[in-house]
Amino acid sequence: MTTRKIKEWEHIWVPMPDGVRLSARIWLPEDAETDPVPLVVEYIPYRKRDATVVRDSMMHPYFAARGYASARIDTRGAGDSEGVMTDEYTQQELEDGRDAIQWLASQRWCTGKAGMLGGSWGGFNSLQVAALRPPALKAIITVVSTDDRYADDMHYMGGCLMNDMMSWGQQFFAQLGRPPDPAINPDSWRDMWRQRYERMEPAIGTWLKHQRRDAFWKHGSVCEDFSRIDCAVYAIGGWVDGYSNAVFRMLQGLKGPRKGLVGPWGHGRPHFAPPGPQIGYLQEALRWWDHWLKGIDTGIMAEPMFRAWMQESIPPVTRIEVRPGRWVAEPGWPSPNIKPKRLFLNPGVLGDAAAPEQAIQVRSPNWVGIAGGEWCPFGLGGVGDELPMDQRIDDGGSLVFDMAPLTAPLEILGAPIVTVELHSSHPRAQIAARLSDVAPNGAATRVTYTVLNLTHRDSHEHPTPLEPGRRIRVRLQLNEIAHVFPAGHRIRLSLSTCYWPIVWPAPDPATLTVHAGASQLELPVRAPRAEDAKLRPFEPVETAPKARTTMVRPDRIDRTIRTDVATGETEYAIHRDDGAACIEATGTVVETIKTLRYTTHEDDPLRTRATAEVTFKFSRGEWRPEIRTRAQLTGDATTFTLQSDLDVYDGDQRVFARSWTQRIARDLV
Repeated sequence: MTTRKIKEWEHIWVPMPDGVRLSARIWLPEDAETDPVPLVVEYIPYRKRDATVVRDSMMHPYFAARGYASARIDTRGAGDSEGVMTDEYTQQELEDGRDAIQWLASQRWCTGKAGMLGGSWGGFNSLQVAALRPPALKAIITVVSTDDRYADDMHYMGGCLMNDMMSWGQQFFAQLGRPPDPAINPDSWRDMWRQRYERMEPAIGTWLKHQRRDAFWKHGSVCEDFSRIDCAVYAIGGWVDGYSNAVFRMLQGLKGPRKGLVGPWGHGRPHFAPPGPQIGYLQEALRWWDHWLKGIDTGIMAEPMFRAWMQESIPPVTRIEVRPGRWVAEPGWPSPNIKPKRLFLNPGVLGDAAAPEQAIQVRSPNWVGIAGGEWCPFGLGGVGDELPMDQRIDDGGSLVFDMAPLTAPLEILGAPIVTVELHSSHPRAQIAARLSDVAPNGAATRVTYTVLNLTHRDSHEHPTPLEPGRRIRVRLQLNEIAHVFPAGHRIRLSLSTCYWPIVWPAPDPATLTVHAGASQLELPVRAPRAEDAKLRPFEPVETAPKARTTMVRPDRIDRTIRTDVATGETEYAIHRDDGAACIEATGTVVETIKTLRYTTHEDDPLRTRATAEVTFKFSRGEWRPEIRTRAQLTGDATTFTLQSDLDVYDGDQRVFARSWTQRIARDLV
């Protein structure tokens, strides 16, 4: 492809109707003002001048050289944009995104057609801005994002409180206090900064006040009404990412032009995210933009609607560079090529026929889940060690049901469904279900899982306590997955009453009685198809040149699990130091340090606690701002207690400090 010479506008102001200005960085062809081009927008709060400068340099100029104006905008109150940010995906943020697209698309260098893309936050707000239908917006690419802010984000899973709310919530809280760059706002940066940190409130406390699926979470959840999105949508996810389920829901729920792709990746874009194989994501994006924004027939819409990486079996490992497998495709979703295979939960066995009913009890130690790895692996801070360990660790505290060794390979694509008949000893309880691939030597690799707060068995919006001793039927939909179980391996289903530290344990030490023989597992079986071998291969990874940085201090990540046999407590700790990186173009040094500690007691769920500390530092000459935050969450039978602390430094001087103590009622969580 012939490329065009490009120019970069490091900073322009994008005016909002209320007078606030957003800061944008734009790459575009040199002759765009006489030969206009379509617009591609990425709109996130992660600081275009320093925190994302390397990643931005590799993507946005690539699009510009191929005939696009590629804009990277800091959201209101973040980076160099004016105003104050208070929470994720506020109505103000979404309206700003809509207005920014329309303003940029109206400039003389633009044809008036726009696309929007982003990963994680940028994937979220691409969907949410699309639902506002800015006239210029014709297509989006949403990567590792979700359509459902309550049931499928990092706050709650199956109605259970996630510890990632502490991890991400504290990082987001610290991000709210980061200052503008004096190079962009030389006269006003301190006043802008002061407005930000003086208005900061702990996001974790805000989110904890909404433990049900209420209007707070429905806002921004485009699954509430998919019909609001009428532009073309390309949804991309990764099997070890926390958001892959959303791709399947969007393929099923959206009615306009759409495509889906799920690879082996963690939380990142497909040309960078581990594990591999990575793909030429920028070329794939360009095919999408050329079709929808330039009217060029690239063939992308003639290809199957959905492609997925069919993962081959591997031993349980906490890190892997490349996941073996192959690409498969389906014409749509749901697919007629997926056939259910039903297995019955008989005592200790997954059988083809139901055995006579038998009641089996389980009350797991609260550390069960310790082998589960990270909910949403990034592969950052070094190599990782974020994937699940050998599941035999957790199986020791679970009910286990094993299938006989397979006589032939069995492939699944989709969401396994477990239907369990059970009763509980207490009104509040959880259940976790894990599907594992068990090798002949006994090693168990987790394939997929889910958790459910049993008070949410009928509704996330209107949960109800359990009636102790009353038998109920519960449907558990495990996370979508593609996996090949080899011949000679066994399929294992494990049930437990907790899954810590991914989710916070229920306050009651409940025993569940599972009625074996009356419960079942349904597997989404997909037979191999010859057509898969004829799929158009993805191109190798390409990027624009990478912005130059120098590591002043190396990065480091440590993960430790420690059990105190005297106290019965288990601690899972993560210390992540992203090092100190100097951006050579500006001389800015960026540092991020994060420490997480999750602790629980094997028998007493009320001794569970979590702490999170996050520090951001910037330095360039005399400019040395620093934000330090710390939070601790504990809970008794009726109340969560959140203690939060904030310290803001300008050089060596502490210019602001505040502490919060929030007591928030537990609402059947």
